Amino acid sequence: MRIIYRYTVIVLILFCFNPNGFAQSQSSEEKTKLVVGIIVDQMRAEYLYRFQDKFSNDGFKRLMNEGFNFKNTHYNYIPTKTAPGHASVYTGTTPKYHGIIANSWYDRVLKKEVNNVDDYSTHAIGGTESSGQRSPHKMLATTITDELQLSNIGRSKVISISLKDRGAILPGGHMSDGSYWYDTSTGNFITSSYFKKELPIWVEKFNKQGHVKSLLKNGWHTLVPIETYKESTTDEQAYEKVFDHKTNASFPYEFKGLSNKDQYEIFQETPFGNTIVAMMAYEALENEKLGQSTETDFLAISFSSTDKVGHAFGPYSIEVEDTYLRLDQDIASLLDDLDKQVGKGNYTVFLTADHAATDVPQYLINNKIPAGYIDTDIMLNKVNTRLAEVFKVNNLIEIMSNGQLYFDLEAIKTNGLDFNKVLEESKKELLTMEGVFQVLLRPDLEKMEFSNEHKGMVQRGFHLKRSGDIVVLFDPSWTEKREYGTEHSTGYSYDTHVPLLWYGHGIRKGFSVKKYSITDIAPTLSMLLNIKFPNACTGEPITELFEN
Repeated sequence: MRIIYRYTVIVLILFCFNPNGFAQSQSSEEKTKLVVGIIVDQMRAEYLYRFQDKFSNDGFKRLMNEGFNFKNTHYNYIPTKTAPGHASVYTGTTPKYHGIIANSWYDRVLKKEVNNVDDYSTHAIGGTESSGQRSPHKMLATTITDELQLSNIGRSKVISISLKDRGAILPGGHMSDGSYWYDTSTGNFITSSYFKKELPIWVEKFNKQGHVKSLLKNGWHTLVPIETYKESTTDEQAYEKVFDHKTNASFPYEFKGLSNKDQYEIFQETPFGNTIVAMMAYEALENEKLGQSTETDFLAISFSSTDKVGHAFGPYSIEVEDTYLRLDQDIASLLDDLDKQVGKGNYTVFLTADHAATDVPQYLINNKIPAGYIDTDIMLNKVNTRLAEVFKVNNLIEIMSNGQLYFDLEAIKTNGLDFNKVLEESKKELLTMEGVFQVLLRPDLEKMEFSNEHKGMVQRGFHLKRSGDIVVLFDPSWTEKREYGTEHSTGYSYDTHVPLLWYGHGIRKGFSVKKYSITDIAPTLSMLLNIKFPNACTGEPITELFEN
């Protein structure tokens, strides 16, 4: 009893001197002043190596050579899309828990597709209502940025910036001090009343400087001589997008004759969309005084034009390669700005992607590799026709959304049909179709725990209230039919394998080929910052980052 008593006294004394308990937080001298999270939309891990001979030493290579490179990082759920990707990086969990199952999904109650960040209780600030009524309210879990704010009662500052609304809103979290995205109607950066009552003066000033028109003024020419782009196919392929004002998909691209409206729209599909985001990030650093207080601040940046260009031209296009060469310059400038504003060694950076991308199926077909396209409208009609033949009820499937079939549950009930038999008949019909790899049914996803790689990935991306009744998986390199460019959404490595680079304060040099999931990023940040995990976190800290 005497020993127990002494131990209790010691514990009480320790807690008196350290209210946080034994896990003593870092002193202000030890804490990183700023975390910079960078997501490069649609970046495949292999781009770091395919284009590296043309990269400077100050952008991607600086992060790779002076930081830690996790070369085998993957998404661990299906579907691999932009909104769930951003949400999963920052919540440390998958759509099963955070609820962002796609960029948009079918709402059974409203009988229509809903956007992942639409919020009609808000108003646009600085732009059009259609682009600005946004918030993170559909994201059901906290983010690492929320947890940073909660850890010190809001004394940290969190700012997030992207061309895409979802690329800014989801990383910024529910407690963001400012989330800003691009309004294609005005060419300005805007926010919503969820975040601000009015735009900060520095954002208004930035918008008035006409950066979109100045960046497009000289057109889009290759950064280096076009004949040196040996890592890409020759210019102008049949499966590349032809802009409305051009007759071909080849360099150079000129924009002078376009209206303001057309310039604002096409701007996203050029590398200059990344440049303007980097410029906005610099303004945020300076005007929000990020990294200048005693608490750790957070700047979340998402570069979206890489995705826009990838969708338009495909992974082996000169346009994509040139976009990454220019992004390398933007990242070099950003790191230089951070050195000047915050101080080298005073900030921590991580860089990853929200998903990768498939090769253009037609390009693979041309090279005798199995691939193909699926017309989902035809698929839906075929299944509905078969169900009508068997059950004598028309249109039992309401919609196909994100590779998932949503059934008319009221019609099934009213007509006294067996839901499981309807699903099984649908599965049987789907499996007769070329390009269909696997069909998973809601009852199985609800009741069973799958260890199989693809089935487990579907389950981790399946939200009971928001997902459909049947999930259809395609064969490798088969995508939904499209006129040009690439797509993404599958659980195959070409969609899941993304870069993960760490750099700066608290980060040692090195690399690893051990497999990690992107859901491990947020808990790793929690360990670096000595704060709670996000509340639905299922990832694990990357222990290799902490080993000496």
